[in-house]
Amino acid sequence: MKYFTKIFTLLLGLLVTSVSANTIKIAYPNWAEGIAMTHLLKAVLEDRLDADVTLTQADPGVIYAALANKDQDLFIDAWLPYTHESYWKQYGDALENLGPVFGYGVTGLVVPEYMSINSIEELNTIKGELDGKIIGIDPGAGISSTTLRVIDEYDLDLQQVNSSGPAMTAALAQAIEDKKPIVVTGWKPHWMFGRFELKILDDPRGIYPVDQIRKIARKDFANDNAELRQLILNFSLTEEQLLDLMAAIEKDNDPQSAAEDWMHSNQPLVNSWMPQP
Repeated sequence: MKYFTKIFTLLLGLLVTSVSANTIKIAYPNWAEGIAMTHLLKAVLEDRLDADVTLTQADPGVIYAALANKDQDLFIDAWLPYTHESYWKQYGDALENLGPVFGYGVTGLVVPEYMSINSIEELNTIKGELDGKIIGIDPGAGISSTTLRVIDEYDLDLQQVNSSGPAMTAALAQAIEDKKPIVVTGWKPHWMFGRFELKILDDPRGIYPVDQIRKIARKDFANDNAELRQLILNFSLTEEQLLDLMAAIEKDNDPQSAAEDWMHSNQPLVNSWMPQP
């Protein structure tokens, strides 16, 4: 137990940076939409409010703890009320909900369109073709814990193999190139649905929820800055906009540069987020 406590403390300490009191500290996970939305918000805050923004990537559990401890200011990829329910129950009293960035976040088990199965209930019939594996992402992600419930409640003879968002999409891309069967933990919005022909398997027991992707902040964040608060409250994206942003970032080795270019190409949208006089 002491070992894990030390590890958690070390991870939490990575989120505490030596920055000025005026710096906005935004944490984000290694997920496609989180990378895209966070770098875009950084670009807008720096361009329109002349803000000083620092970004830190970490697992969601570490992010929630850092916000509650006021070591970070903002997290804009919170899947609520269901997928991150356990984190909200633990830390929600110390956090503030600033509303959705995106209103329809879907999670589930995803397969290539060329596979003949259409439901989670059919997975055991091809467990040998799948080598007994569901390719997952980081174990701290809400979708990972939900998938453990799915394996149990559907009595699947499969094991979730945790990796990361990029590792999951790399495995998916390789399987599709080789025309092999694969099942991954996936979600919308995600650029992979624009790049590949995929389907989310039917979930007749309704275990995978539909969430909003929300902006959450530490208590008292932006209370003294009405312009900053209003911009963040207004910050939202449609599925088409978010998929376009993620596609631009996926093609670029520098997500910040891609986000800045996307911002400059979408000035009417950015203008709609700005506080009105």
